[in-house]
Amino acid sequence: MHRFAALLAVLFALAACAPPRGPVTDITGAMPDLEFRMVRANDGKTIDARDYRGRAVILYFGYTNCPDACPTTLSDLATVLKRLGPKADDVRVLFVSVDPDRDTLPVLKTYVTAFAPQIDGLRGGADAVARLARRYRVTYRVDPGPPYEVMHSDSVFFFDARGRARTVATSVADAAKITDVVKTLLD
Repeated sequence: MHRFAALLAVLFALAACAPPRGPVTDITGAMPDLEFRMVRANDGKTIDARDYRGRAVILYFGYTNCPDACPTTLSDLATVLKRLGPKADDVRVLFVSVDPDRDTLPVLKTYVTAFAPQIDGLRGGADAVARLARRYRVTYRVDPGPPYEVMHSDSVFFFDARGRARTVATSVADAAKITDVVKTLLD
């Protein structure tokens, strides 16, 4: 029993010393500007980051067969877009598939448009996805198995209208807070 109490005391002490962590971190100047070249599933066009200049951009990596994190994150972002009202037209969410072998353009288009019209599904070859993920220090792994397994980190990146990385979040569940983040990008 003494060991358990001592362990709890140590854990509480460590928790008290830890810096406060929120789901949103300012990364201005710490991460590179938005840069990529991929195919947009929504219309089949090959596009790059310049196509999004003048709009705030939210970048998220995932895959359409994701059972929990991806649909939850995109649903939360769709809520943010609704909260923005007409300003949502000045925002684009870029959902980059880390599983391009299964996420064909039609599959990806159907998936993202189910959440909000401002969400664009992006698909690239394995090298293009790996380059973009490395650029923003995103981890993912596709293991064709069996069983087929995909793992990806949960970071959501926010870019201003000039394509500069401004904020990263590990959760977008707090719609009011994330809406405020996006509003600052639009100002």
